[in-house]
Amino acid sequence: MTDRITDLEEQVAYLTRTVDELSEVIARQDRTLDTVTRRLHLLMERSAEQELEAGGTVPLADQKPPHW
Repeated sequence: MTDRITDLEEQVAYLTRTVDELSEVIARQDRTLDTVTRRLHLLMERSAEQELEAGGTVPLADQKPPHW
């Protein structure tokens, strides 16, 4: 009986460590995604400003694709 309890405790410890590691990975990916999203918005704004300065009437970010 104690061997079975020991095995179960080891499994729980392993699963707990795995969950903690996966949680860290998800948190890191969330931070990376936030950074990429902010940078994308900045690039879109910069591109729209350049298009407007070049004499365009509608910034590229606001134009509908030709298939719409």
